[in-house]
Amino acid sequence: MTTDLFGNGQHSLFGESGDRIPNPMTESYAPDPDRIRERLQGLLATARNASHMPWNDRDRRMWQVVFPQMANWLPDDEANQLRFEFAQELERLQQAA
Repeated sequence: MTTDLFGNGQHSLFGESGDRIPNPMTESYAPDPDRIRERLQGLLATARNASHMPWNDRDRRMWQVVFPQMANWLPDDEANQLRFEFAQELERLQQAA
């Protein structure tokens, strides 16, 4: 890491010192399934504990898309069950409105 005039550390773009910026094309990122599971279970618990829609319309639409996509990082059986339960809760909450 080099130091600029202001004393701030800065990664090298060209890899001179071995602390170059990671290349997203060659280095992959795989999320932690335990963290994904925890987040999805938390969202599902929020929905289950609500008597009316806990999210505004924009957030509800976002979670309808993002929740199933996040579940893709889990084993198929678990992911499918979580998707099913979340869809059921959303349907229940929409009917309660």
